[in-house]
Amino acid sequence: MLRSMLNRFGGMLIVMALVVTIVFVIVRVTPGDPAAVMLGPDATAADIQSLRDRLGLNASIPEQFLSYVGGLLRGDLGQSIFLNIPVGQALLERAEPTFFLTVFSLLIATAIALPVGIMSAYLRGTVFDQAMTTLAMVAASVPSFWLALILMQFFAVRMGWFDTSGYGGPGASFAERMHHLVLPAVSLGLVSSALITRFTRASMLDVLNDDYVRTARSKGMSEWRVVVRHALKNALIPILTVIGLTAALLISGAIVTETVFGLPGVGSLIVSAVLRRDYPVIQGALLIVAGLYVLINFIIDMLYLAVDPRVRY
Repeated sequence: MLRSMLNRFGGMLIVMALVVTIVFVIVRVTPGDPAAVMLGPDATAADIQSLRDRLGLNASIPEQFLSYVGGLLRGDLGQSIFLNIPVGQALLERAEPTFFLTVFSLLIATAIALPVGIMSAYLRGTVFDQAMTTLAMVAASVPSFWLALILMQFFAVRMGWFDTSGYGGPGASFAERMHHLVLPAVSLGLVSSALITRFTRASMLDVLNDDYVRTARSKGMSEWRVVVRHALKNALIPILTVIGLTAALLISGAIVTETVFGLPGVGSLIVSAVLRRDYPVIQGALLIVAGLYVLINFIIDMLYLAVDPRVRY
């Protein structure tokens, strides 16, 4: 088990090294002078030269790369050009809405998908199974921003139960801020539940007719115990995989949803940085998102070892 963890950790380091290299190259392959592109057409020659000095673009490429990696090792993601604060601070200030939106969306998706997928597999071929399969296919085809607009129109504009945008004022309580995340989380969770539902159903169908399931039934165990304790436990590997992938996708998918609902999260910060050509913020956000992807995959790999001891061998 320790060897597996070390191998996966080594793979994480290789992936992050590649990501750091790609992020470094992004600014250097920008057509023209990267500093001039960031500042726009109204920048003076003195402004461009000042920014080149700040970004270290006057040094050689190897020196720039070593300086960039050294800053990352110290936890320095650079300085935002327009916000004039460290990139790490800017991302940390916007992290709360994105974190809770991702967590709530994943909880909603899992709470819907697991029971529906299990029941669809158990009741294979029935009206319930066909209806849930159809709904899952429809949900997978619906863009999250379109569903967000529909939910906003009905529950916020017509019913008045929620606000159309924002995250509460500076003095808003935690409950009030979470109230603003209900509609965004539901819109993301409903769309994400479709993929988990289909994988859960397929994985359960693979194990429900296995010999050990029939043996458990022949011993007189209740159907609930057979399905949950025996079948579901052995079907968890692909289900955990798709839940992990969904969690990673929700991090990037929150960008559009945050923009629709006007949430001051990392997604809206990235959109603003792209429009302003604030490359240090874009670079820092790419690194953080890539790191979260790698970390989530590492956690899922470790869960494999806990769920199924056969993976250790």
